[in-house]
Amino acid sequence: MVFGRSDRERRRTPVALKILVAGGFGVGKTTLVGAVSEIRPLRTEEDLTEAGRPFDDTGGVEAKTTTTVAMDFGRITLREDLVLYLFGTPGQDRFWFLWDELAQGSLGAVVLADTRRLADSFAAVDYFERRDIPFTVAVNCFEGAERFAVPSVRAALDLDEGVPLLLCDARDRESVKTVLVTVVEHALARVDPAHRHATT
Repeated sequence: MVFGRSDRERRRTPVALKILVAGGFGVGKTTLVGAVSEIRPLRTEEDLTEAGRPFDDTGGVEAKTTTTVAMDFGRITLREDLVLYLFGTPGQDRFWFLWDELAQGSLGAVVLADTRRLADSFAAVDYFERRDIPFTVAVNCFEGAERFAVPSVRAALDLDEGVPLLLCDARDRESVKTVLVTVVEHALARVDPAHRHATT
């Protein structure tokens, strides 16, 4: 072909999709982004201080010493023609003004949940429901935390049956990839049911 690119070359031009990773304080968002990112993740973590103690509830995550103050950023190529840009949101209420900026142009979101602090997930679930942004809930299975069946967690979060919910390990690359594939498929199916299996 003399002018332009061949059909094969055009097919290989990657589609870039933006995915948010949200959830409560200390739920594992930074860990999740770092587990799958093929580039060195951008992190905006700062040490927890005495000044922030009245605002940062560390109950259940007492060992946590840092917090995200802007965002985490990473990238993963799911296929040669599909790249995800991951934006991890800060978990504390005082940084929520950033969520609207980060949400612009996003295809969907992952709400990461911790069964030890499940109520911390309500705000993120409500945020995406109100804005009609497709999302998947991923329960991060922390060591030592009590395990609950998926239907029990769904009922506790009062999730619509159409919202995917799965268990994951935010430290494990393959586990996180499964979560990301699920949210992409869910979001694309919302846009066009014909794309339900676009990532397989």
